[in-house]
Amino acid sequence: MRILVIDGQGGGLGAQLVTRLKNRLGDQAQIWAVGTNSMATTSMLKAGADRAATGDNAACYNVLLADVVMGPIGLLCANALMGEVSPALAAAVSAAPGRRILIPMSSCSILVAGTAGQRMEELLQDAVELAAKEVKP
Repeated sequence: MRILVIDGQGGGLGAQLVTRLKNRLGDQAQIWAVGTNSMATTSMLKAGADRAATGDNAACYNVLLADVVMGPIGLLCANALMGEVSPALAAAVSAAPGRRILIPMSSCSILVAGTAGQRMEELLQDAVELAAKEVKP
């Protein structure tokens, strides 16, 4: 099982996901990370990602290899994350053959009904549990 975490900007969300996935799943899944910039990639590597790459092409390619793609919901929206999500990346994530588990972030200018009362801690925990259900023992 391969879980791909994609993040941009400082990589804080991605790093938290990587840490939580490693703690929850251990060696049951490979956690790969792609940062839209080198700072995000470095943050996810420090958090324990098994492999990592940087950039738009790396993200577009690796979504094809992943069983699960995780990151902020802005990955579905061209020009989100202050322009770090290219139209090609948004299309690639949208068409990814694996499951997509996305965190609703109001900073991506996308509001998701029903999530207004949830803290980031709860959203991250829910995302990790959804990913754990995808991992076959």
